[in-house]
Amino acid sequence: MKRVLSIILGGGAGTRLYPLTKPRAKPAVPLAGKYRLIDIPVSNCINSEIFKIYVLTQFNSASLNRHIARAYNFAGFTEGFVEVLAAQQTPENPNWFQGTADAVRQYMWLFEEWEVDEYLILSGDHLYRMDYRQFVQRHRDTGADITISVVPMDERRASDFGLMKIDASGRVVDFSEKPKGEALKQMQVDTSILGLDAKQAQERPYIASMGIYVFKRDVLMNLLKQSPDRTDFGKEIIPASAADHNVQAYLFDDYWEDIGTIEAFYEANLSLTQQPQPRFSFYDEQAPIYTRARYLPPSKLLDCHVTESIIGEGCILKNCQIQHSVLGVRSRVESGCVIDNSLLMGADFYQPFAERNTNCETRTVPMGIGANTTIRRAIIDKNAHIGCDVQIINKDRIEEAEREDLGFYIRNGIIVVMKNAVIPDGTII
Repeated sequence: MKRVLSIILGGGAGTRLYPLTKPRAKPAVPLAGKYRLIDIPVSNCINSEIFKIYVLTQFNSASLNRHIARAYNFAGFTEGFVEVLAAQQTPENPNWFQGTADAVRQYMWLFEEWEVDEYLILSGDHLYRMDYRQFVQRHRDTGADITISVVPMDERRASDFGLMKIDASGRVVDFSEKPKGEALKQMQVDTSILGLDAKQAQERPYIASMGIYVFKRDVLMNLLKQSPDRTDFGKEIIPASAADHNVQAYLFDDYWEDIGTIEAFYEANLSLTQQPQPRFSFYDEQAPIYTRARYLPPSKLLDCHVTESIIGEGCILKNCQIQHSVLGVRSRVESGCVIDNSLLMGADFYQPFAERNTNCETRTVPMGIGANTTIRRAIIDKNAHIGCDVQIINKDRIEEAEREDLGFYIRNGIIVVMKNAVIPDGTII
């Protein structure tokens, strides 16, 4: 794995995750109470003994830079690193990144300096645990020019993904982007070729790209240089190269979720509280997920009723009900509150006691969740100030709304309270 360089694509403006991406890059969006999205691919790399890691991004990279600098410091006795590369203007290219392939192309001069055999291209907004050593080994064993990691898919979800067909050797011979109807039927394959048993192959007869690739060093360089007008790997570079390159499929048959939308992000977070065993677990000692060490005190629960929930470090909860929810670091919930099916991202700092007023006697709304407030099916971003007697319940069952002036959005019926928003006492949403 010393001969592999990892490139994590941070994505564009993250419009589907807005307003969570208003103050931060998509890979810096908080996850599961204490992590960030970028921690998933970086941790997978570290657990796979891949220590040369670049992260490409072009929007709001300040918090991502800060997080990576604080979380990932390799010892001086290794050449390992995790570095953010933001879009920049050069004499050769004055433009922003135009797509996934263009982002890699603009920094190819830097990647070429490393003496490596393969480039591992990853995405920064997926939730999964994967040993890339097996992925790279499959690439080497088959003599592939490009290997694509794929997941088996049933017919119900298949049309939401880019699908591919393979021959008996596992070589990719055809691509189709989100096919429907008869075109979808044409993309059925025998997934037992890649390792599924007969029953599973019958239930999931499609293979969908995960947007994760291994390229031979020279192949990637040549493809990017020969086709400067092709800006995207999944839609242009790889489909065009299938005819004259050995493009192989590698089957990943485990939990994988693309959390690029508000609804998918919400569901992925809350699914972590499932009983008896969530589909993705952070409690794996063999392959831990790393993040920044904060050295916070333990959480304090004062006469609370908590069911099926995750409580982050350094929280203070008083006489409240928490049901099927995830509470991030430094969350403060006052007495009489009900938090139900919600994700609270917590806070970046503690508000001094002199600034807090938990009696609701003044107009100043302290950070956290005020007394007698009810929150259902919502995402509360960091540092939000939510007053007393507030109802965040989507009273009118609205599917979509944009009320940035009031500090919230509604996406797929999920209320998203923005970072640093102030929701006054008695507000009903």
